[in-house]
Amino acid sequence: MTSGKRKGCTRTAVTIGIIVVIGVLLLSFGGCIVKRYNTMVDMREEVGRKWGDVESVLQRRGDLIGNLVATVKRYAEHEEEVFIEVAKARASLNNATSPEEFSKASGELSNALSRLMVVVEAYPEIKANENFLKLQDQLEGTENRINRERMLYNEVVKGYNTFIKQFPQNIIANWFNFDPAEFFEAEEEAREAPDVEEMFDR
Repeated sequence: MTSGKRKGCTRTAVTIGIIVVIGVLLLSFGGCIVKRYNTMVDMREEVGRKWGDVESVLQRRGDLIGNLVATVKRYAEHEEEVFIEVAKARASLNNATSPEEFSKASGELSNALSRLMVVVEAYPEIKANENFLKLQDQLEGTENRINRERMLYNEVVKGYNTFIKQFPQNIIANWFNFDPAEFFEAEEEAREAPDVEEMFDR
């Protein structure tokens, strides 16, 4: 084999080697992108599922308060202003579409509930109503669930937001529009869940 042919074979081998190395690197890089992309999709879906749990328990709370209003109305039908306030707060909750809006509406509903309890104080017979007592117990349990679901949701959001901000996920997140999720923070007036039992037993 001549010197020229040997050099030609060497160049070909080197070229093939470079192509193979580049191919392996591209495959590894592509695999890394796919893996991290799928992880971000899963985490974003989990955020959505947890938010669904929050919405469900908030809706349950609104429904229970609506039932409380219906019970109170039987004894205090002239307290229309308070009933309207509760109805507006429930409507705001039903129309909310983001954690921030839900937080604000939840605070308004807590304020309306406090005013409703003032009405209850003026009508002792309401607190003796069996249906009212059952609703009281259910609402107290729901308030506890709201705090728990909020905490679980915020933990998932924290994990997701942290993940998409870290390198190299932040690059992939920018490519595929993975935006940070909103935390669900209680409004100042609803920072602490109302002590429903204390409200009713004053």
